[in-house]
Amino acid sequence: MKAFFFDIDGTLVSFKTHRIPQSTIDVLKKIKQQGHLIIIATGRPKSIINNLSQLETPGLVDGYITMNGGYTYVGNIVLSDNPIPHDDLQKIITYTSLKRATNVYMFETEEKYLVRESEKYKEIFYDKLNINYIPCSDESVEKILRNRTVYQITTFIDKNQEEYLIPQIKECETTRWHPYFIDIIGKGNTKQKGIEAICQHFNIKREDTYAFGDGGNDVSMIQYAGVGVVMGNATDEVKAKGDLITSSVDDDGIALAIKTLNVI
Repeated sequence: MKAFFFDIDGTLVSFKTHRIPQSTIDVLKKIKQQGHLIIIATGRPKSIINNLSQLETPGLVDGYITMNGGYTYVGNIVLSDNPIPHDDLQKIITYTSLKRATNVYMFETEEKYLVRESEKYKEIFYDKLNINYIPCSDESVEKILRNRTVYQITTFIDKNQEEYLIPQIKECETTRWHPYFIDIIGKGNTKQKGIEAICQHFNIKREDTYAFGDGGNDVSMIQYAGVGVVMGNATDEVKAKGDLITSSVDDDGIALAIKTLNVI
């Protein structure tokens, strides 16, 4: 048995059409028919995974690595669960409130809150990522987060602000897959961690894993997997980390990579 790990945005799903190319669906069906695993590995929490019906409806997905490895599950079985520590959460709240940054807060696997919505946020999350509308809360961040378990915070701060914040949140780390925002997650949460949990659960060898991605938050799994495939629409920095560079999501990149690798 082999395991194939796929990022969503820019890898499985086109930024242009917000759909999965038919060539990708066809090759994933072949992977499934041959008894291999198909795992989603995304920065999205479950509550905003709204673009995989083409795979989920026919039952092609075997498991999910969500929130950049913070929460990994197969069916009702949770394999990794690592929220942001409360002390660091308070520091993040204080800093982002001071900077009046736009923040998206992700709670556990179901709930989500948005505060201080901006036009840039709407442009990226609603237009480019096609995420369903998230009502902007009028409550204070402190009140919203009281007694909540937070796994990921997505906040619009620049690289200089990120470099200032990182030393203050020692039990967290950040990943940036878009120039306008970062994901803040618990320390040690990476898509690699999710792969490790999946492999242990299904007793799969590392050399039998294949990871496909296009963003900065995909680097850990691209480097860790037996074969790391980078989409043609990725940046040069991410491309430098892969074993194979394929074409873009809109140019049948996944189908081409699977054919090149000759693994099914």
